[in-house]
Amino acid sequence: MKPPFNLTIGALSAETGVAIETIRYYERIGLMPKPPRSPGGHRLYGNEHRTRLMFIRRSRKLGFSIKDVRDLLGLAGRQHVACRVKTITVNHIAQIRSKVKDLERLERVLRSMATQCRGDESTVCAVLDALADQNKDICDKEDIIGRAR
Repeated sequence: MKPPFNLTIGALSAETGVAIETIRYYERIGLMPKPPRSPGGHRLYGNEHRTRLMFIRRSRKLGFSIKDVRDLLGLAGRQHVACRVKTITVNHIAQIRSKVKDLERLERVLRSMATQCRGDESTVCAVLDALADQNKDICDKEDIIGRAR
């Protein structure tokens, strides 16, 4: 039988695909419980850390915010929480749809700018001119670039 805490941070990182600094960050903000330390001061992780970290990793890959991940972790393993989990998920879907619309608008603006560019060796560039012109509203009266971030 394996000891309950046998993974170093490097081994945990390798097994989960999560960078060491990210694991430390998750510990600092309380998403991951702080592991016990070896007599030499090294972090030692167990299977519950690996399971939790994979949950966090999958959630983040799906675009859930840190707050949402924290909420989902708080709901995991509890009874009668499906409606709360669904609410978090539906809200996330709405955010994704909004981002998609913003990205589609951004694509239209950039496509329009690229169409105006001759693409030759000329010193005149419609894209650079549009980006530099403070009086020209190239983003359809919305801060597309700021919203897309």
